[in-house]
Amino acid sequence: MRKVLSVLAVALVALTACHTEYKKEVETLKKELSMKSQIAEQNKNNTLAFFKALEAENVESIVELFDDNAKHINPYNAGIFPAGAEGKDGIRAYWTPVFPNFDGMTFDIQEIYAMEDPNMVFVKYKGDIKLKNNAGVYSNDYYSTFKFNKEGKITEYVEIFNPITAAKGFGLIDKIK
Repeated sequence: MRKVLSVLAVALVALTACHTEYKKEVETLKKELSMKSQIAEQNKNNTLAFFKALEAENVESIVELFDDNAKHINPYNAGIFPAGAEGKDGIRAYWTPVFPNFDGMTFDIQEIYAMEDPNMVFVKYKGDIKLKNNAGVYSNDYYSTFKFNKEGKITEYVEIFNPITAAKGFGLIDKIK
């Protein structure tokens, strides 16, 4: 009987230790999930701030959202639109001449998701840009990805748009390569 009680006592100690370890693991996972959720929300908010800065035509607010070594990439530039920019100075140079060409822009965010890695955000949106001199409105559908560093600064912005729609909107269809 003593042997049985000893075995049961050892088993109980082992189970208690396992239960305690399990509880610690669960708490660690909860903390990690909470931290990832906070990072994801911060980065989604910074993504939305980017679009608000565009709508406000505020170049300096746009630039401040980016890391010093950030990249802005337009993979479907069709050889007629800028391919992108690098660094804060490049991003400033990219956006500075844009705003004087238009009479305002709006971006309807249709979907925004933080990815499995909360330092990456995906956005689906529609852009409407009012052309100067009552020349109409240029509209396009976009998909973008944003990558962020630990400080919440954009390290990479990829803008995917339909280059045919853009070329038509700006009267450049004959320039597509």
